[in-house]
Amino acid sequence: MTITPDTKDWTWVLREACPECGFTAAAAPPQDVADRIRQHPARWARVLGRADAAVRPSRGVWSPTEYAAHVRDMYRVFDERLRLVQEVDDPEFADWDQDEAAIAGDYASLVPEDVADDLATAIGRIAATLDAVPGQGWVRPCRRSNGSVFTAGSLAQYMLHDDVHHLHDVAG
Repeated sequence: MTITPDTKDWTWVLREACPECGFTAAAAPPQDVADRIRQHPARWARVLGRADAAVRPSRGVWSPTEYAAHVRDMYRVFDERLRLVQEVDDPEFADWDQDEAAIAGDYASLVPEDVADDLATAIGRIAATLDAVPGQGWVRPCRRSNGSVFTAGSLAQYMLHDDVHHLHDVAG
């Protein structure tokens, strides 16, 4: 089954509540993101422990395992970005094609337990990166190549929404 690519520009979640998951990213202080995401590996492990974790619920919708693999890779990408924004003035990031990453990473064939372990490791790493951001580091600017402007803080909020949203998608 082919997954329908997500072509939405999700940066609007930094300005308003997400009607799908109910999360308001702008209300999450960036300094609290590390502590919030440290609670997520247990939630993902419960989801990935389900007997149907590798089964797509319908045509064109990722399985819980595929969502978790996406979140794992999203955290890896954002870890690199958050490190770079602290080291380089106003870095520009190439857009990350999540659909291409899913194909290249063969998310559909991954073992749920392995993804749970890898996701916990990725969360631990990004949480440590977030913990290391100094006070004024949160306002350092960065951009995506499509022109979307972020700060380290809004990048952390945007990232948190992605995880919260996908936990919602898989009833986690």
